[in-house]
Amino acid sequence: MDLRIVTLAERPGLKSSFASAETEPWPAFMDEDPIGNLYYSDVRTAHPEFGLIAYDAGDPDQAVARAFCVPFAWDGDPAAGELPVDGWDGVIWRSARDRQVGRKPNLVSALEISVPKDLQGTGLSGRMLAAMRENAARLGFEHLVAPVRPNHKHLVPDLPIDAYAALVREDGLPQDPWLRVHVRAGGRIVGTCKRAMVIPGTLAEWRSWTGLPFDETGPVVVPGALVPVHCDVEHGVAVYVEPGVWVHHRL
Repeated sequence: MDLRIVTLAERPGLKSSFASAETEPWPAFMDEDPIGNLYYSDVRTAHPEFGLIAYDAGDPDQAVARAFCVPFAWDGDPAAGELPVDGWDGVIWRSARDRQVGRKPNLVSALEISVPKDLQGTGLSGRMLAAMRENAARLGFEHLVAPVRPNHKHLVPDLPIDAYAALVREDGLPQDPWLRVHVRAGGRIVGTCKRAMVIPGTLAEWRSWTGLPFDETGPVVVPGALVPVHCDVEHGVAVYVEPGVWVHHRL
């Protein structure tokens, strides 16, 4: 593959979706975060220089990977783990607020690096992370942070995120593959965020998103979810509160 990586500012018309719905790597319920919709509804006009799309030179109109990040203002020390407790959702709403009030951002947070299912395991994610680091540095930032969604956490949904983030292999690298990519790229795990993303919905909505019955009050293990979804049959709602792991990259 003759890989090319460009920003949305350079190629505003380039599609960020993959070739088919079957190759999209995210569970359907992940598209229902209301805060995420705030970002993705205007990323091409608000922050096109922070969005990266990779394509094969032989097929220049079709994305083979994408990476999105967002600038925001923050007074804490990212290297010390002084980062938003609301993680992924938190950096998005802070960035939108900062833009509205004219506050200058001093941090960049990664939001997504996605590779279609048929190209996973080819090293594309590492290349997109390197490009994200280089792009943030080119834009004048000294720090990139990431509320990482560990990609094997869903296999142990009942394990607390702090305990999961501390798991390492014999070589000292994180046990989780996606955390390992970040550490190998120069990142350092500095903490966790217990509510990186919150997805509320009616029981009918959760049934449509997952195909599960959601007919008993209590925790529901949902395929692809990092922790169980909280189901409340009496009130007809369910809420997913996803945790994340904060990683700091000094650029």
